[in-house]
Amino acid sequence: MVVGGGQTPGETIGNGRATAIVFAREGARVVVVDRDVTSAEETVAMIRDEGGEAAAHGADITDKVSCATIPDVAMATYGRLDVLHNNVGIGAGDQPATRVDEDAWQQIFDVNLSAMWRTCKAVIPVMRAAGRGAIVNISSIASICSTNTAAYQISKAGVNTLTQHLAMGAARHGIRVNAVLPGLMNTPMAIEGISAARHIDREQLIAERDAVVPLGRKMGTAWDVAHAALFLASDEAQFITGVLLPVDGGQSVRRG
Repeated sequence: MVVGGGQTPGETIGNGRATAIVFAREGARVVVVDRDVTSAEETVAMIRDEGGEAAAHGADITDKVSCATIPDVAMATYGRLDVLHNNVGIGAGDQPATRVDEDAWQQIFDVNLSAMWRTCKAVIPVMRAAGRGAIVNISSIASICSTNTAAYQISKAGVNTLTQHLAMGAARHGIRVNAVLPGLMNTPMAIEGISAARHIDREQLIAERDAVVPLGRKMGTAWDVAHAALFLASDEAQFITGVLLPVDGGQSVRRG
């Protein structure tokens, strides 16, 4: 189950879509969940074009009733739910703590943290009944580095704590819970969204972001996030839980 498996329009691929495709390439049957069901269906079409198996489901995870349908869809479609991948996050309207508008603060927290909690809360009982499961939450290195976007930073820090809290509570049921912390990524939400907000050319923004990656190459892509998520969800990571894994080319070491 890939929540946030559609994406905003752009010239590259987003984290959720890339992860759904990578999971499918490894043989998973994927339910792609997104508020924009048309975008979810586009991801499903891409998976099917490669010979994979997938289904789309429209759900607004900020609504508890809509969120509660997610495990039911997986069980009805495929009869099991082994992996939950939570790829949700917004930052629109964010500012430093003394300047951010209260409405923007509440919306960012509802999407970035509360919605992720709702999804995990809905899915864990199904995994407990099966005696197995893996959850991968998408956080951000903003959660462990200083930034000027208070609501995003603090909400993603909450995702880290939620991940570790759930990891300890679910461990005795055979459920692992980990998080991926992406750094600077060349994705539509990051590039198109930030370039529009800053009123600069996307190529200028890409060059600025590429220049601060310590690993000595361009910033990461959604495929980097997807492969990290694949590992954490896989049996190769069967003894790993409660981990917060930066995927950032070393940026958090420089800034943290």
